[in-house]
Amino acid sequence: MSPAEVKLDGVGKSYGEQWVVRDVNLHIGRGEFFTFLGPSGCGKTTLLRIIAGFVFPEEGTVYLDGQPINQVPPWQRNVGLVFQNYALWPHMTVFDNVAFGLRERKVARSEIERRVMETLKRVDLKGTENRRPSQLSGGQQQRVALARTLVIQPRVLLLDEPLSNLDARLRIDMRIELLKLQRDLGLTTIYVTHDQEEALALSTRIAVIHKGRIVQESTPRQIYEQPANEFVAAFVGKSNLFSGRVTRVNERFIDVETDDKLVIRIGSAGSSKLPEAGDKVLLSIRPEAMELKAADNTSTGANQLTGRVAASAYQGTFVEYEIEFTGRTVKTYTINPKGKTLFQRGEKVIVTFSADDVVMVRND
Repeated sequence: MSPAEVKLDGVGKSYGEQWVVRDVNLHIGRGEFFTFLGPSGCGKTTLLRIIAGFVFPEEGTVYLDGQPINQVPPWQRNVGLVFQNYALWPHMTVFDNVAFGLRERKVARSEIERRVMETLKRVDLKGTENRRPSQLSGGQQQRVALARTLVIQPRVLLLDEPLSNLDARLRIDMRIELLKLQRDLGLTTIYVTHDQEEALALSTRIAVIHKGRIVQESTPRQIYEQPANEFVAAFVGKSNLFSGRVTRVNERFIDVETDDKLVIRIGSAGSSKLPEAGDKVLLSIRPEAMELKAADNTSTGANQLTGRVAASAYQGTFVEYEIEFTGRTVKTYTINPKGKTLFQRGEKVIVTFSADDVVMVRND
């Protein structure tokens, strides 16, 4: 079965007067790993269940390979949904759990055995077919749930936070396995998560959802490096946000004086629309774009901010610092300077960054 393309045209769902999702327009291509990313309650799972057919939209149309499927029941859509809690039958063996969907579809017994064993091998579960879910680890149970979905050869694979019940290290391992499996199969996959790192690591594209609406839809790199608004900048990774007013604009840079009297310079080359002097703007700078050096009396000017170390956290591969200025604190990441002395609390430092690493975002 070839992977399908999915299109959502003006999709909306309400419960009473409360709209859970509204005016969602998306086109998900064949073989993509597309992620709905957002905080709890933003509507991402509702969107997934609309595609699966378990929730009916009040507005708009869902298309599968160009055909409207609003009126098609879930069991006729040939999409596979992996639930957050796996939903395995505890009294059944692994084989019977995986075979269940095929038996419901009246597939021949010999074909069932062949497809189940092939699928268990594909997800690295060969030899577990006679065990029950209680005899498996969390990662193995997750793979059984995935195998039960893959065995029916769905045109679209829907994953509702399938890794959320695993411990941190296993989540990372399973994330890699899931990505390799999806790439090998070429399945169109739609993934729901609130975990930003997971979304960035797995996806070909991401739709960031906030209060039922898509606020940015793009590649992981574009979303991280060029967040569309304040919500995306703050939600996807960590960001230092500065509000202020433009003081100068030319063909090479834009100068901004922040509300706390700091001077920040932005590169203007390639900007499609430049602000004017006096405009209110919001700036985002990622912690890893900021460098620290010991304070001296020679460093002045834009993008050189003098402050004091308020706190530090040694993370092994990097050190996270909180630097305090007058009226604000910023976060910076420094790659572990092996063998070098770390900055201490209370020490005076200078934070520097490139104008090209400053992003102007919408202040919605």
